[in-house]
Amino acid sequence: MGHWLVIDLEATTDDGGWPVTEMEIIEIGASLVTREGREVDHFQRFVRPRRRPQLTPFCCQLTHIAQADVDGAEKFDLVWRQFEQWLQPHQAQLHAWVSWGDYDRKQLLQEWQLHHVRSVLEQLPHINLKQRFAKARHLQRPAGLNSALQLAGLQFSGQQHRALEDARNTARLLPSSLPPGTA
Repeated sequence: MGHWLVIDLEATTDDGGWPVTEMEIIEIGASLVTREGREVDHFQRFVRPRRRPQLTPFCCQLTHIAQADVDGAEKFDLVWRQFEQWLQPHQAQLHAWVSWGDYDRKQLLQEWQLHHVRSVLEQLPHINLKQRFAKARHLQRPAGLNSALQLAGLQFSGQQHRALEDARNTARLLPSSLPPGTA
């Protein structure tokens, strides 16, 4: 039975948002789960941004990530190496990696390119669970994570806009978003 890797990222931003090309990852959260959404292992690290090292007040308020959290963190390439080392023992069991929406995939592609990093995730299928959930529920348009949890009769657990908590909450929607019989 394969495992699913649910990833969520937090990134630099300001009120009104920034284009993905101007955002940098400041937190990586990942929950390795079974098909039923039971957590097997998890990973969480802060990342020090290099282009805009000073977080905006909006970003700090939204994510509850303090300037000191990122100031004391490693740069992306070192954190990603730690992530790959954490993931290595689980690699043979990985079925796919999952995120809520496509932002996380695009942001990772950008960071891998920017930092000249290769990742095992490049060889795995990515699942946009936001789209899968909308299709499974016959929604007119995809819902946000909190709304999707409510539609599934669940409450958000933890602090919203924190990478590991968002990944764990996304994982809770996995069983109801994948077609029956999916490994």
